[in-house]
Amino acid sequence: MTDAPVPAVPPGSRPKGGETEKITINLGPVDLGQIDLLVQEGFYANRTDLIRTAIRNQLALHTKVVHDTVVRRELVLGMQHFSRADLEAVRARGETLSIQVLGLASIANDVTPELALATIESLSVLGAFHASAAVKTALAARTH
Repeated sequence: MTDAPVPAVPPGSRPKGGETEKITINLGPVDLGQIDLLVQEGFYANRTDLIRTAIRNQLALHTKVVHDTVVRRELVLGMQHFSRADLEAVRARGETLSIQVLGLASIANDVTPELALATIESLSVLGAFHASAAVKTALAARTH
């Protein structure tokens, strides 16, 4: 392992427009008012800009912890997609997958629940998981 600085987010792993997930937060009226004041004073373009900046600053503050945990837990950092062909190849080899992703894991919409169950032993996603409702239901017991 090297002691070189690790970027907070590897190049290409931060989502582009249309590739983001929506979250909801509750704030007290004083906090919200202070955010609105900073927006009015031109420090930020809007509330979302301030919140994204604050989150990125916190993630940058904890870069080493995130990096060390990704390495220790052997997580795939970024996006990982599984097509029907990928999973059929896994099944043909008689193997199964243990999927561990920090970011986005996705399974193609044409993957059947039976194929997913035959090829995915376990699934752990920190971030977002995209798959058909049927595949998500089938894998629910294998998801951590």
